[in-house]
Amino acid sequence: MVNKDAPIAIVEDSPPIRKLFSTVLKKAGFNTIEFENASAALEGLKNQEVSTILLDILLPDKNGTELIEDLRSIKNYKDIPIIAVTGFALSSDQQKFMKLGFDGFIAKPVNIASFASEITDIRSNKFDN
Repeated sequence: MVNKDAPIAIVEDSPPIRKLFSTVLKKAGFNTIEFENASAALEGLKNQEVSTILLDILLPDKNGTELIEDLRSIKNYKDIPIIAVTGFALSSDQQKFMKLGFDGFIAKPVNIASFASEITDIRSNKFDN
């Protein structure tokens, strides 16, 4: 069972983007935890309960499509909403990410005005199913 009040993990290699996502989500009432790459995320998530993972696709050490496989193989992360947040914005890209096990997709550059509500909608879809 997913603890909906646990922090949202942000896995993003760009410090300004990571800070922006965190700031917007905190203003919307969420707690966040940040990771700069796949290795840090895998290590940090071993001991950290999260409610959702925002995952960049292009990370320096492992891409997000590889990382989602690793995360989904961990018992506690099978049911966690994992959202691709990426510059790959074609509809064919979105379909590919959904087939790979992502629960949602948000294209960069993100719309700051709707970012938190998009995440809330994706979480609701996942938690309600």
